[in-house]
Amino acid sequence: MSAVLMDGKSLAKKIKEQVRCEVEQLARKPGLAVILVGENPATRVYVDGKTRDCRQCGIYSEEYALLESSSQQEVIDLIETLNDRDDIDGIMVQIPLPEHMDAQTVLRAVRPDKDLDCVHPYNLGQLMLGQDAFQPCTPAGIMRLL
Repeated sequence: MSAVLMDGKSLAKKIKEQVRCEVEQLARKPGLAVILVGENPATRVYVDGKTRDCRQCGIYSEEYALLESSSQQEVIDLIETLNDRDDIDGIMVQIPLPEHMDAQTVLRAVRPDKDLDCVHPYNLGQLMLGQDAFQPCTPAGIMRLL
């Protein structure tokens, strides 16, 4: 059996173009909110990539960069505000969170229908039961590449 070259960049470009075409047909652009607490250089690169990808696909995005000293309740209050907004379809809370925050409590504050990372217990349960649910981005991307 010969080796197969997996070209992730080429596939990503193709998928982004497909998504852009689909988004153009929608009555309104989908909206993404990304919450970043503190300054983690690796997370910053990841968030910048999401912002760039959204722009390339025609998806509306907002970034909320909070200070590391922000309280857990401030983050939850922001999530609750985003949960209630009709123009925000998905919310991603970047982890790791600062040590003074309980990540599970913060992540559970995201409404299941806006949980794009599939970290809410409801979505995890749906996924484990083989029910329709958002799939975690990285594993879903790997499966698509394979």
